[in-house]
Amino acid sequence: MHAMQYELTLPADYDMDIIRGRVARVGHLLDDWDGLGLKTYLMRERGRHGSPVNQYTPFYLWNSVEGMNRFLWGGAFQRLVGDFGRPAVRQWTGLAHEEGRGAPGLTAFAVRRRQPVPDGVELAVLMEEAVAETRRLAGEDGAVLAATAVDPHRWELVHFSLWEHDTPKAEGDLFQVLHVSAPGRDRLPRGRQW
Repeated sequence: MHAMQYELTLPADYDMDIIRGRVARVGHLLDDWDGLGLKTYLMRERGRHGSPVNQYTPFYLWNSVEGMNRFLWGGAFQRLVGDFGRPAVRQWTGLAHEEGRGAPGLTAFAVRRRQPVPDGVELAVLMEEAVAETRRLAGEDGAVLAATAVDPHRWELVHFSLWEHDTPKAEGDLFQVLHVSAPGRDRLPRGRQW
């Protein structure tokens, strides 16, 4: 499993209905993308749910590097680049993925928390703690799924979870989910990934 995300931070007075309309028009285009576990079309709106900014920031869980590369280099990503400019794309290697008890069709919010990996820690212990946190999040009421991944270049963990409601039991940035494309969600490996 590979996680990927890019952020488009928009002006404070940006009409976020433009983003809602964009997702309504193009969100379905990845509903059958080979190699994609799931893509969540995420948005934060300044002044809502505690957000200080307007952002469009999709989050992906990929089953294959080939599917991810085909998306980035094959033209689909170019539409976004043409409309907004080329954002930096963050990538993380999967550590854990767990399905929650929440109904996938009711996914309304997501939480993302990025956490630096401190110097001097025993990596195996920290990664096991991250796996345990993934299990904990997935077991919470209203959790649809939880995943954790690591960027060993920046030494950063990312914890990602999907929720049925806007009061998740997870720390981090809260996003509205506008659409979920999940053609390979059932093929995302579950549990610890090493």
